[in-house]
Amino acid sequence: MTNILITGSAGFIGFNLTKDLLSKKGYKIIGIDNFNDYYDVNLKKRRNKILKKFKNYKFFKIDINNDKKILKIFKRYKPNAIFNLAAETHVDRSIDGPESFIKSNILGVFKLLQAFRKFVERNKNSLLIHISTDEVYGDVLTGRSKEEDAYKPSSPYAASKASSDHLVYSYIRTFKIPAIITNCSNNYGPRQHPEKLIPKLIYNILNNKNLPIYGKGKNSREWIYVDDHCEALIKIFKKGKIGNFYNIGSNINVNNINLMKKLLKIIKTTYMIGDNVKIKFVSDRPGHDLRYAINSNKLKTKLNWKPKINLAFGLKKTFEWYYENQKYFLSLNKRDIVNRLGKKR
Repeated sequence: MTNILITGSAGFIGFNLTKDLLSKKGYKIIGIDNFNDYYDVNLKKRRNKILKKFKNYKFFKIDINNDKKILKIFKRYKPNAIFNLAAETHVDRSIDGPESFIKSNILGVFKLLQAFRKFVERNKNSLLIHISTDEVYGDVLTGRSKEEDAYKPSSPYAASKASSDHLVYSYIRTFKIPAIITNCSNNYGPRQHPEKLIPKLIYNILNNKNLPIYGKGKNSREWIYVDDHCEALIKIFKKGKIGNFYNIGSNINVNNINLMKKLLKIIKTTYMIGDNVKIKFVSDRPGHDLRYAINSNKLKTKLNWKPKINLAFGLKKTFEWYYENQKYFLSLNKRDIVNRLGKKR
């Protein structure tokens, strides 16, 4: 039995990775989450309820800043790998309130590293995989960011994740901990909080509301279906090289206007869209990067991974899930769905 510990196991990516591993043979998963996100706590509890149906899943409500409790869990379960997905994640909320991002994404990672450093003194075969974002590279107007490129984060969120990446790498170099760092592009899929663009658009379409798009809609992102990201993380756990960075993405970009058009085209084949579903350009996010784009060739060539789900099929699957599970939105506070975040005060 392979023991895997996942921090942030009730978050969007953490939930999907946990569920993916539990569906395979030979894995026991120890999930850790603090449930402290007031806006997301009901959604996290719903995800965790699904995970608890698996007999090989054990959950602990712990903040990664509590290094003493984390170390006790490490020593008790002796995980073969630790996937660190515990993080504050939304750029707009980091503009409204940066402090929680510093606490979770920098100080929390520091505490986790301290606990892991002590643990691997006697458990040298364990591996830490720290999951980060393509946003650490900042605005990429041409080409695609490679793993060795400089970091130029533009938001408090991106800066906090860049800081965490640097911390992990410093512990690899200085303390020789066995760790790997990954940087992934924009994730999407079922059960994502509708503060994110794709579920926000779907919610508004289902509720006959206008479709808010920042600025002129030219901001370009590289989208990856969450299951593809999870499979990449598992591949990195099995075959990745300690001390390495791995970019994870589709290598295909689409701007927000074209993304919305693709989504509408897919939805219109099966669903009658209301008269109020129209583009509404809203004031841009402060410091909004125009384009994120990463080069994932290292992962593809060295570890033989590639995404399986193209954007059109992924958007179709995602819409179908939200359409069939509209009660999902009722578990969330409406103001956390409809209110605009990320206004500079």
